[in-house]
Amino acid sequence: MDDLHYLIWAGLAAAMVGLSKGGLPTVGMLSVPILSLFMSPVKAVVMLLPIYIISDMVGLWLYRRHFSAINLQILVPAGVGGVLVGWLTASLVSDTAVKMMIGLMGVGFVLNTWRKRHTAQTPRPASWTKGLVWGSLSGFSSFIAHAGGPPFQVYLLPQKLPKVVFAGTSTLFFAVINLAKLGPYHQLQPYGATELTGALVLIPFALVGTVVGAYLTRKIADDWFFKWVQLGLLVISIKLIVDVIRA
Repeated sequence: MDDLHYLIWAGLAAAMVGLSKGGLPTVGMLSVPILSLFMSPVKAVVMLLPIYIISDMVGLWLYRRHFSAINLQILVPAGVGGVLVGWLTASLVSDTAVKMMIGLMGVGFVLNTWRKRHTAQTPRPASWTKGLVWGSLSGFSSFIAHAGGPPFQVYLLPQKLPKVVFAGTSTLFFAVINLAKLGPYHQLQPYGATELTGALVLIPFALVGTVVGAYLTRKIADDWFFKWVQLGLLVISIKLIVDVIRA
């Protein structure tokens, strides 16, 4: 692939990562599928991880005052533990099985939420039991298949947090998870000059995407924000299921 095509498609993927780190959940999960159109998924994952981490740094600054501390206290240790389990079982666990499981959970959650949309629902409080389970699953699935968003959202959406707090909690949580993945990824697939150079070119796209994502998050009405989150979760979950069926 020539440099122009690479810049267009890889730049789009990096911008998607930035938008998600700016507060638009699930959008970043489109980045690996986009790059997988013209390179191996493994290479796409390796190349994009530095982009995720750099975008995380911007997101951390943008949401430094907007997050749920209690949820992060629960989710971060669980998520890092999930990454560790994913690393230790990387050669044993099938990507397809994880994708199917995450996809089915995401579809089930959204359909159940839509089924109850006309009934009054009390926001649920943070839960150590549920948070440890879903946080671990999010870290594990993020490591294995870059699909940590659906389990995270299944846990956090029922709490009905303010949209900025929801976005900030997501950004901070996955910033830690991505840093935790850096060492294991490098051990499993060492970074070379090609991957690092390719990632360096994409940094401006990711940074712009992060700022734009934060701007849109603050401008979108709360009701529509969470409707788009649910719709994005449904689309990504269906895509994960379709990928497994095609494989």
